[in-house]
Amino acid sequence: MASSLTKESLTSGTPGFERSFFGHPRGLATLFMTEMWERFSYYGMRALLPLYLIAPSGLHLSATAATAIGSVYVSLVYLLALPGGWFGDRVWGPRKTVAVAGGIIMLGHLTLALPTAGTFYAGLGLVAIGSGLLKANISTMVGHLYDGPDDPRRDGGFTVFYMGINAGAFAAPLVIGTIGEKVNWHLGFALAALGMALGLAQFLLGSRHLDARSSVVPTPLSAAEKSATLRKAAVWAGIAAVFYAFVGFSGHYTLNWVMVPLILLGLIVPVVVLARIKRDKDLNRAEQSSMSAYIWFFVAAAVFWMIYDQGATTLSIFADGKAENTVLGWEFPVSWYQSVNPVLIMALAPVFAWFWLALNRMGKEPSTIVKFASGLVLVGASFFLFLAPLSIAGDGHKAAAMWIVAIYFVQTVGELTLSPVGLSVTTKMAPAKYASQMMGVWFLAVTAGDATTGLLSVAGVNLDRMGVVALEAVLAVVAGAAVWSYRGKVKQLMGSVN
Repeated sequence: MASSLTKESLTSGTPGFERSFFGHPRGLATLFMTEMWERFSYYGMRALLPLYLIAPSGLHLSATAATAIGSVYVSLVYLLALPGGWFGDRVWGPRKTVAVAGGIIMLGHLTLALPTAGTFYAGLGLVAIGSGLLKANISTMVGHLYDGPDDPRRDGGFTVFYMGINAGAFAAPLVIGTIGEKVNWHLGFALAALGMALGLAQFLLGSRHLDARSSVVPTPLSAAEKSATLRKAAVWAGIAAVFYAFVGFSGHYTLNWVMVPLILLGLIVPVVVLARIKRDKDLNRAEQSSMSAYIWFFVAAAVFWMIYDQGATTLSIFADGKAENTVLGWEFPVSWYQSVNPVLIMALAPVFAWFWLALNRMGKEPSTIVKFASGLVLVGASFFLFLAPLSIAGDGHKAAAMWIVAIYFVQTVGELTLSPVGLSVTTKMAPAKYASQMMGVWFLAVTAGDATTGLLSVAGVNLDRMGVVALEAVLAVVAGAAVWSYRGKVKQLMGSVN
């Protein structure tokens, strides 16, 4: 086929005519590898984070402090996806934003590799900022590779892209986790920096295969807007600097002076954003109704992520001290548990896709509302399951590794039931005015969920206690039951959206 094309068409950059990557535009390989290496660095560091925070050879913090830090970090990553998207749309364009983000992430991991507590927290902040900038823009560039939403290759391209995410997430704990736990914590963080460096290098080398739209700033700031934005940023930065200088020099500074404001941001910003969209008078009646229904999905998703993301904090810390982390007598690093979810995603996602299509052909596919309710019930069931190893550990024994794996399995099934549906319903229910912003709003559900976990931990709640775990499990199941019970009302608000 390629031999019949002119030399001009092969080099023009027109989507679909350049050298292909598994039948997709060559630029998909660049973005696939960038995302894979970025996720390798992100999930590798995340697998080490709670273990390093509680380890005597690390920062030797309490389990509640480690859970709070881990939760606030994830909350911040997803919160920063909103300004990250704004930078791509109005300041640098997606391609430049991703390149800058990769450099910031790499610098953050290198800072984490320095053996001091102060630089460690600075490194966490840099990785969160870089991840927020990158997350919001790289998916946009994948979309640019195709001829609009009706290109038949588009869905398949995103599927290939998301396989890169899970490939990186699967390999990271096995490599970075092993080095960090068994050799040296800071060497593990340095390895995460190397992963991001590889991703950034191949992005810069392969960026010529990306669509020209990726370099365009869609709605650039005017000179007046730039001046006003810089002025506001300088004022807020000055206020923060003066405040924290006062707290520090007065001798009252603790980590909570940073943690609590970030937690409050993670809880307040989602409410403010949803309220602003809901109250927008430019929305017609159907869009207003859809947003009312969407709030149900948003709250349900926040409850889901509050429990689900504890798989990297509460569950990991429990496994570190109270589980028998062995298979057939062979001991493995605790961080390896973080590879269970991505490998299950890669194995089960095609099964779920086939299953929904099969039910659809028979006219029996569950509605979006039922899928959401099922996801909540499943994540609640995973914490009911967590009660078993907690009980075993309470009797002075160590729980078998398969209990932990079983919890991750149930959570993954819940994720596959809720998360893809949430992404889909977000695009379907988005008001026309906010079509490009609603994906950032969906990410705010993760922010709200993790901020809630952080708030509980900062308040001193030990999240691996039987009563707390049971309460969270009941909350998820009750939320799922409520969504299911009010499915008629929610469906009515959704209007024509299925």
